[in-house]
Amino acid sequence: MEKIKDLFTTGEAADICKVSQQTIIRCFDAGKLEGFRVPGSKFRRIPRESLIKFMKENNIPLANLSIAGKKKVLIVDDDTEIVELLVDVLTRDGRFEVRTASSGYDAGLMTQQFRPDVILLDYMLPDVNGNIVCRTIKKNPDFSNTQIIIVSGVVNQSEIDELLHSGAADFIKKPFNIAELVDKLARLSQA
Repeated sequence: MEKIKDLFTTGEAADICKVSQQTIIRCFDAGKLEGFRVPGSKFRRIPRESLIKFMKENNIPLANLSIAGKKKVLIVDDDTEIVELLVDVLTRDGRFEVRTASSGYDAGLMTQQFRPDVILLDYMLPDVNGNIVCRTIKKNPDFSNTQIIIVSGVVNQSEIDELLHSGAADFIKKPFNIAELVDKLARLSQA
C-alpha cells in the first residue's frame, strides 16, 4: 500500500505548485515556505503541512497536491462492524489512507496527528455528540479545509440542519449505501 507523501523536494513542490523550482527555492530561502535543509548537504525538504500552508497563502489549488498522495479519511464511530466494513472498503479502493477513532476524545487526538482531508463522524458517540466534535474541529483554523460528513440513524431534520450549521459538509443516514458513500468521500475530498 503506497504511503501518502509527507516530505517533498523543491522539484516535487514546484511540480505540485506549477511554478519553477527556482521560485520554490527563492520562497524557501526567503522564509515564505517553511522546511529544512538535509544535514550535510544543500538539499531542501518541505513538509506536507508547510506546502499546504504555502499553497493556501498563495491561492494555489490544493487539488494538485492530492495527486501526490491518497485522501486521508478519519472514521469516527463506536460501532466496530461499521468501522471494519468502511476500513476494508476504503483501503481496497486504493484512493484513501484510513485511520479510525471510537470516541470524540480519540477523534480530537487523531485529527491533530493524522490531519485528515475528510472525517466520517458518527453523530452518537459514547462520550460526546457529533455537533460538539464538528464545532471543535471547525473552530481550529488548521482544519478549515477538513470536510466532515455526519453519519447517523437517529437524527431529525432540525438536528441535521444544526449539524450542517456547525460546519458539517454533509449528512448520511444509516443504513447507507457503501458505494454511494465511497463516491461521496472521493468527491468531497477533491473540493
